[in-house]
Amino acid sequence: MKATLFVVAGLIVAGSLGALVAVWAMLPAGQNWFVRKFSSPHRFRWTMASLGALLLVSLVGCVVGPEQRPWLEIVVLLAGIGLVVGCLVAPFFRIRHAVTKQPRRVLAIGAHPDDLELACGATLAKLADAGHEVRTMVMSSGSRGGDSSVRVTEAASGSDFMGASEVQVHDFRDTNLSEHGLEMVQAIEAFIEDFRPDVVMTHSSNDYHQDHQAVHSATMRAARHHSSILCFESPSSTRQFDPSVFVDIAGYVDVKIHAVAMHRNQKGKPYMSAERVRSLAAFRGSQVKTSYAEGFEPVRLLGSAVGEF
Repeated sequence: MKATLFVVAGLIVAGSLGALVAVWAMLPAGQNWFVRKFSSPHRFRWTMASLGALLLVSLVGCVVGPEQRPWLEIVVLLAGIGLVVGCLVAPFFRIRHAVTKQPRRVLAIGAHPDDLELACGATLAKLADAGHEVRTMVMSSGSRGGDSSVRVTEAASGSDFMGASEVQVHDFRDTNLSEHGLEMVQAIEAFIEDFRPDVVMTHSSNDYHQDHQAVHSATMRAARHHSSILCFESPSSTRQFDPSVFVDIAGYVDVKIHAVAMHRNQKGKPYMSAERVRSLAAFRGSQVKTSYAEGFEPVRLLGSAVGEF
C-alpha cells in the first residue's frame, strides 16, 4: 500500500513538473526569461516545453490507459531524464558576459518607443547584465505612427526587458519634435541632473528622420557640458553615418531581435524584421572582425568615463 502511494505521489510530482515546465516556456514571461538568459534561446525553450508536455501527456496516458502503461512508462522515464539533463546543461548555454568592477551610469535617449531597441538594444542589455546602471528616455509616445497607449506600454516593457532600471516616456508630438526643442532640452537636462550619467547615447545627426535630428540637437544642447556622448544607428541613418566605436554583441542578437519584436504595434514594418536586425549586426560585426556588433559615432568620449564599458 505504501509503495503504491509512493508511486502515485511520484507520478503527481512528475506530472506537475512537466506541466509547469511546458506552461512556463510558452508564457510571455517564460519566453522573455529564456531569451535574456540563453544563446539559441528558442530552440532550448521549445525543447524543454516539448519534454515537459511529453512527460505530462505520458503520465496521463498511464492513468487512463493501463494497457499502454509499460511503454508509456519508458516515455515518462526518457522525458524525465531529458528534463533533468536539460537543467544540468543549461549553464553551458547561458549568455556569457563579464561583470564589471567599475559600474557606470548610461542614459539612452530615443525619439520614438522602438528607437532604442532597434539602435542599441543589444548594447544596453549587455551593459545592464555586466552591472552598469542603464536608464532610458523616450521623447514621444508615437501617436502619429500607431496607438500611443499601446506604444507607451511597449516602450516600458522593452526597456525593462533590456535591463533598464528606469524609463521616462514623454508625450511630445512625434513627426514635429523640432517644435518642442526647448521643452525636450529641459526634460533631458532634468534627467541628466538627477541621474548624472557617465555616458549619454542618442540619435546621430546623420539621420533622415526629422524627429531623430530634433532629439539629437536637443541632447547636444542639454548635454553640452557632458564629456561622453555616443550616437547610435537607426534604420533611417544616412550613408554618412560613420561609426568608430563598436560594441561586440555576440550572444545578444536574439535579445535585440526579441526586444524589437515586443513592439507589436509596429509589426510589419520592414526594418522591424529579425532578418534586418541580424543582417545589420553582422555587417557592423564584419567591420571589426567579430560576429555581431553595434556601431556608434562618438561626439566625444572620455576614457575614464567609459572604464570597462
